[in-house]
Formats: sequence, C-alpha cells, structure tokens
Amino acid sequence: MSRVCSVTGAKPSRGHVIHRRGLAKKKGGVGQHVTANVPRMFIPNLKVRRLWVPELNRFVTVKLSARALKTVTKNGAYRTLKKAGLI
Repeated sequence: MSRVCSVTGAKPSRGHVIHRRGLAKKKGGVGQHVTANVPRMFIPNLKVRRLWVPELNRFVTVKLSARALKTVTKNGAYRTLKKAGLI
C-alpha cells in the first residue's frame, strides 16, 4: 500500500539532515563540526482507521494522517470524507 493520506494527500518527501560530530562548546567540548549532508525521508504519520459514518449507517476504512484524523474529529466523518471525494 502507498504511504499517502486519503484526506490531505500527504506523502513522503525527501530532504537532508546536517550531520554533526563533536561535543558542543557549551558542554565542555571543542565544538561541533559539520561532516556531511545526509539524505533522509520525511514520512507522514499515517494510521489506518475504521470510521463510523452515521449518515451512511456503515463503517468506512481509510488511511489517514494524524492531522487528517484531527480534521475528521472536528468536522465529522461524513463531511470530511465527502469533501475528499471518498464517499
């Protein structure tokens, strides 16, 4: 299954992390030095959820990000899923 949120469309993106080595001067070291620019993936926090939709009188299984789950809680399952085109 793909790592894409059904409601928000959030999907993995690529980025970089600055790799540092050494103890910070603040902590008694000689200072941190940048040694590399390391590639990484930023992956959305996805959850598979079964949502009860009272208007349809049934459960709907969707893959949601944590942000989308908050949106469903705020606006209601039917309204959110209808706007996303899932119902």
